[in-house]
Amino acid sequence: MITCVVLDDEPLALQVLEHYISQSNHLRLVASFRNAIAAFEYLGKHPVDLLFLDIEMPLVNGVHFLKVLAKPPKTIFTTAYKQYAFDGFELNVVDYLLKPFSYERFSKAVEKVKGTVSEAGTPSQPLFIKTKGNSIPIHMDDILYVESARDYIIVVTLLQNYWLYHTLKGFFAKLDNKQFLQVHRSFLINRQHINRIQCGKITLSNNASIPIGKSYQQQVHMALHL
Repeated sequence: MITCVVLDDEPLALQVLEHYISQSNHLRLVASFRNAIAAFEYLGKHPVDLLFLDIEMPLVNGVHFLKVLAKPPKTIFTTAYKQYAFDGFELNVVDYLLKPFSYERFSKAVEKVKGTVSEAGTPSQPLFIKTKGNSIPIHMDDILYVESARDYIIVVTLLQNYWLYHTLKGFFAKLDNKQFLQVHRSFLINRQHINRIQCGKITLSNNASIPIGKSYQQQVHMALHL
């Protein structure tokens, strides 16, 4: 059972999270707060596994709140603002939920918490990609698909797209081949984001429709047990 705390100054957002947590068999809500000071004091005395943390709150910013915690738990940001995504990665947050989010999206974020520590106890590491002179960390679970575009590839994630000067084959070698699957000469997909398969196409969780290449059909059918 994963113990968790919620900090969000919006009553409705707090209620939604409390409801989602109550619907999840492997989560146990131990406290919820609208006041950051009260949450800070509680977390200083009571270690928990997971924190659902809003960012834009009165008096304190959630990013700063997380930075000053002596022993921060695994954290999922819940916010209406995209601009803090890089801060989240820098702080090694598990996921970044953009409000309003569905229970399905919430569940996917929680699934990551269960996988953030391997059986050997080593934290999972993000994949670092270089773009515009910067090294950007991306969690593999956040990648929806990768598309080849001549001399470049487009890495499509939950938050944004990245254009990289890279080959599809070379990038595929960096990924977990149990999680990612090549379905077309120009496309790799993340199996975790498959919504449905029909008429020779795979629809992902962002409603992107990815074609299955003729030469990949048997491979895809075997991999996905179709």
